[in-house]
Amino acid sequence: MPSILISAVAGYFLGSIPFGYLLVRTFRGADVRTTGSGNIGATNVARTSPLLGLLTLVLDVLKGMAAVSMALTLWPDTRTLAFVAALAAISGHIFPIWLRFRGGKGVATGLGSFILLTPKAVLLAMAVFVILLAACRFVSLASVTAAVSLPLFTLVLREGSSAQIYMVAISSALIIVKHRANMERVLAGTEPKFKADRK
Repeated sequence: MPSILISAVAGYFLGSIPFGYLLVRTFRGADVRTTGSGNIGATNVARTSPLLGLLTLVLDVLKGMAAVSMALTLWPDTRTLAFVAALAAISGHIFPIWLRFRGGKGVATGLGSFILLTPKAVLLAMAVFVILLAACRFVSLASVTAAVSLPLFTLVLREGSSAQIYMVAISSALIIVKHRANMERVLAGTEPKFKADRK
């Protein structure tokens, strides 16, 4: 029980570091939650500054990797604890205590978390993301489709036990639910398409 608790708590607090919010506040003197979609993730930060958006993406990926790496280092013989840390990190990003539980959507942190645990499944999910983004230019739709595919790829490729795949599925479900408003806008034809503005 202590090891599970440590994995969950440490993963959550690593995931809850709101890099997008901190970067925009530091370098632009603004609250990223008041612009665009109101999200603190890389896509919305990029609407303020592509460079800060890229930096947010990298840092959000790294914090997911850090949470999983911590668990793998402390308990190398119990991989399930690393999946606990991954789920906790994604939850921390989506529901950060520092921002009254109003965070990002978990895609980059999920990528960083699971690339160390289910690398083949993640690479296939990334391919799904890239193909859909190129085809429709909706980051949200590409993200949701990739999230749906990740546990399926993990299952087919046998990159985890039943309990571990279950945690991947819960993580994907959190990401999908956070994109609900985006999906409604996609269906309504009001969701903005991705474009690389230079600012």
